[in-house]
Amino acid sequence: MDFVEQVKSQIDIVRVIGDYVRLKRQGAGERYVGLCPFHTEKTPSFSVHAGHGFYKCFGCGAGGDAIKFVMEMEGFTFFEALKAIAERNGIPMPRSADYSDEDAKKRTDLYRLNEMAQEVFTRNLWGQPGETARGYLARRGISEAQAKDFGLGYASAGGNELVRLFERQRLDAGLLETSGLVKRRASGDGFYDTFRGRLTFPIHNESGKLVAFGARVLDPEEQPKYLNSPETEVYKKRTVLYNFHRAKESMRRNGRAVLVEGYMDVLGAWAAGATEAVASCGTSLSPEHVRNIRRHTDVVVVNFDPDRAGENATERSIQVLLDESIDVRVLQLPGGLDPDEFVQEHGAEAYQEAVVNARGYFLWLADRAKARFDTSTTAGRVKALEFLLPAIQKVNSRLRRSALADEVTAYLGIERSMVLDQFKTAALARRKEDLSAGTAPSSGHLEHILISCLVNLPEVANELLPFLAQLDGWRKLPSAPVMDAMIRAHQNGEPLRFGTIEPRLDAADKDILSSMLLDEEVHKESHTRDQAIACLKKLDLIQIADFRREIKRRVREAEQQGNLEEAFRLAEQLIQLDA
Repeated sequence: MDFVEQVKSQIDIVRVIGDYVRLKRQGAGERYVGLCPFHTEKTPSFSVHAGHGFYKCFGCGAGGDAIKFVMEMEGFTFFEALKAIAERNGIPMPRSADYSDEDAKKRTDLYRLNEMAQEVFTRNLWGQPGETARGYLARRGISEAQAKDFGLGYASAGGNELVRLFERQRLDAGLLETSGLVKRRASGDGFYDTFRGRLTFPIHNESGKLVAFGARVLDPEEQPKYLNSPETEVYKKRTVLYNFHRAKESMRRNGRAVLVEGYMDVLGAWAAGATEAVASCGTSLSPEHVRNIRRHTDVVVVNFDPDRAGENATERSIQVLLDESIDVRVLQLPGGLDPDEFVQEHGAEAYQEAVVNARGYFLWLADRAKARFDTSTTAGRVKALEFLLPAIQKVNSRLRRSALADEVTAYLGIERSMVLDQFKTAALARRKEDLSAGTAPSSGHLEHILISCLVNLPEVANELLPFLAQLDGWRKLPSAPVMDAMIRAHQNGEPLRFGTIEPRLDAADKDILSSMLLDEEVHKESHTRDQAIACLKKLDLIQIADFRREIKRRVREAEQQGNLEEAFRLAEQLIQLDA
């Protein structure tokens, strides 16, 4: 067996995709559904078929097998995705490098450079060079165990430690520069270490691979406070969240994510038991970040620093969260404390309680409106409402909007009718949205039953496919290419499954096949040999009906041309068909 097919046959595609998407079993069959990770949606249109080993989104059209899914999610080449799936499932890779490619080799080299740097940084932190850094961690309440769990390190102040290491390994200069771990000197002669005299935080992708570093100064006079790795082939800032690879399971278990501002805040929240804490890596929160979170939870507690910069960052982040239909809560800690500072002063239990009781976004926003406008006057209340409306209009649920109307009017002292008028205006705009996402294409009940029977009942396929090949009635049906592919696969002695049929189809026909194999679960128990035979008989009747229509057309044509002899001959054929 080909190694690719071996991997596909040994893995559970539901488990592979379930690491990235919350999947829910649909009925008693082998179909699972969830929100599509490739586009924004509110109603699940993403399906996975466990038995046939493929996924399909009827909203954006994405589809394929487990290898393609990992390629799309991780930005991997085929070889990298195959290798990652094999390793996660304990399947040894063949020694041959036939599957490898240049892009994969470059990514592998970048991962290796990061791991080499990590070894140096961790050795420094727990050795003599890291004395100052260890003192800083102690003052911030970070224990040795936690520092080791998170892989914290120290980049020495000398500026050439990594350079010397890489030179000894005779590594390619271009690759070193691409990695962002070293920089070329202004003179163009040689390199120097990017991170010098800094505490280092390793950054991992969702799979747990080390892709970049963040680094904090220890000298308060030095700027900038934080440095981060540049983007590379393995690190895209818009998609990677700090600690996401650890936090995603806690997000599912606790039903929420805690979004904090920086690396130290994540460590503080984690120490308090908020193991669902994540942060962006020196960049603003992006839609891609939020979609990654939303694959695991719909609730996000935003806990940014309480200063002006933190408030502005909170506003920007919340807008992105609302755009992705997230249920947003806002946690503002008393005393102007960061999460890690709050934990040191008040303890882990107090922080956990604060997370659980985080204020709903709209009440938090109403507080900000009250602070900006004089809500004791009519003009101030109107301005407060105008301030709130853009966020309220993001809410699609009518019940939720109604509840918000009560909440906002009571809190700000605004007439409820004033709010409802604005809601009605927003509703008119919402009605124009496309509500068709998630609707699967249909090829008709007859074709649906027949194809489902042939794919799911091998003995029926062996019996009936030779007869189907002799009929012509199905060749004008929308699913004709699917049936033709099934006949050819059967004639070649291949088993009828998604993996043997799908490669013979173009994109549109692949959609038809996917929709039928996924949709059939609801009626799977009633699909029998007798139904398949009934479908064949119906197709035979369709063929006869088509033949009769064609003969009638030719009779009329012969009569119009005055060729009565031909007309009588064709009429005799009609009589024989009806006999």
